[in-house]
Amino acid sequence: MIGGLKPEAKIVERERRRTPRYPFIASAELIEEKADVRIASRVSELSLHGCYLDMMNPFPMGTLVLVKIAAGDAFFQAKGKIIYSQMNMGAGVSYIQIEPESQAVLERWLDEAEKESQKQAG
Repeated sequence: MIGGLKPEAKIVERERRRTPRYPFIASAELIEEKADVRIASRVSELSLHGCYLDMMNPFPMGTLVLVKIAAGDAFFQAKGKIIYSQMNMGAGVSYIQIEPESQAVLERWLDEAEKESQKQAG
């Protein structure tokens, strides 16, 4: 056993993410569409399937949202779902639906973030 968990559990825990997550700083807006509640936030991590947003009062887990991210002259938006929420810290958002234009922007940002990450590591 490793740290109180069976080795298989450690592997499952480590492999929960489908794709790499990269540090990425950008401004974001999270909109809960039913009540039209908007929260300004900041992206701190980005991946192909979701992102982490820094905010003091995140929406509860399970909330369906529209996430809008702006970095430089590029803009991304996707329908998503809050998959975890940490009061006074932020929320993890999983993308549910991304338009093709936004998908292209996301892939470009991830490519740039991966190159930056490799440059800092090497």
